[in-house]
Amino acid sequence: MLSHQTFATTTRGLRRDTPPMKLFEKAKRYGIWNPSDIDLSQDQQDWRKLSDEERDVILRLTAVFQSGEEAVTLDLLPLIMTVAQEGRIEEEMFLTSFLWEEAKHTDFFNRFLIEVAGAPADLSRYHLDNYRSIFYEALPQALSRLKDDPSPAAQVQASVTYNMIVEGVLAETGYHVYHTTLRDNHLMPGTMRAVDLLKQDESRHIAYGIYLISRLIASDDSLWDVAESAMNALMIPAVGIITEAFACYDPVPFGLQVDDFANYAMMQFQKRVARLEKARGASLDDIARVTQEAIDANDA
Repeated sequence: MLSHQTFATTTRGLRRDTPPMKLFEKAKRYGIWNPSDIDLSQDQQDWRKLSDEERDVILRLTAVFQSGEEAVTLDLLPLIMTVAQEGRIEEEMFLTSFLWEEAKHTDFFNRFLIEVAGAPADLSRYHLDNYRSIFYEALPQALSRLKDDPSPAAQVQASVTYNMIVEGVLAETGYHVYHTTLRDNHLMPGTMRAVDLLKQDESRHIAYGIYLISRLIASDDSLWDVAESAMNALMIPAVGIITEAFACYDPVPFGLQVDDFANYAMMQFQKRVARLEKARGASLDDIARVTQEAIDANDA
C-alpha cells in the first residue's frame, strides 16, 4: 500500500525560487479570471452582421479550439499524477493551475457557441483527418501512457505533444488567426478579451513544458532524440490542420492567406526546437536560470 514517509513542507520547505513556483505565483496573479464575466453583447451584434462564409470560418476556428481545450482538460491528469509520484511538490502545485485554466477555456468557448453563435449543431464536422490524428489519437495516447509508463521518455513524449505542439504551435497559431480575423477587423471585443487571457494562461503552460523537457534532457541527453523525433512527427499533421482548413474556402474569408499561418506555425516550431536544444549538455542550474529569465521577461 502507498504510504508517505515524509513531507517536503515540514522538512526542507517549499523551494520558492524554482521556476515552477515562480510560474505558480504568476498563475495566482494573472490566472484568476472568470469566463462568465466576459461581456459578449457586442460580439452578438457583430455575429449577426457577418456573411455565412465569415461565420463558418469563425465556427471552424472555435470548433477546433473548443474540443482542443476539452481534450487537454480530459487528458492532463496522468501528467499531474506522474509529477506527484516523483515527489515534485512545487511542480505539482503549479500543474494544479493547468487543469483549472484548461477547464475555464473550455467554459469560455462553450459560452461563445451558445450565446454568440446560437448553439450550432454538431461541430465535429470541422475535425478533419489531421486534427483527429493529434487530438483524437496522439494527445490522449501520449498522456494516458504515463499511467503505466511514467519514464522520462514517456514524459518527454507527453510534454512535447501537449506543451510544444498543441499549445506552442497549434494554439499560438490559432491566436494569430483570431487576431487577424477579429481584432484587425474590429470585431467581437469580448471574444478577443478572452483569447488574450487564454494566451496568457497558456504562455505559462508552455514555459513549464520547456522547463520539464529541458530538465529531462539535461539529465539524460538520449532524450533529445525522443523529443526531436516526436516534434518532427507531430509537425506534419499540425501543419496539415492549417492547410486542410484553408482548403475548404475559395477565396478564404477576411482575406486570410494560408502561407501566413503555415509559416507562423513553422516559426513557432523552430523557436521551440531551438529552446530545447540548448538543454543538451546544460546543468540543471543552467536550466533553472534560463527558464527563470524567460519567466521574468514575460509580464504575464
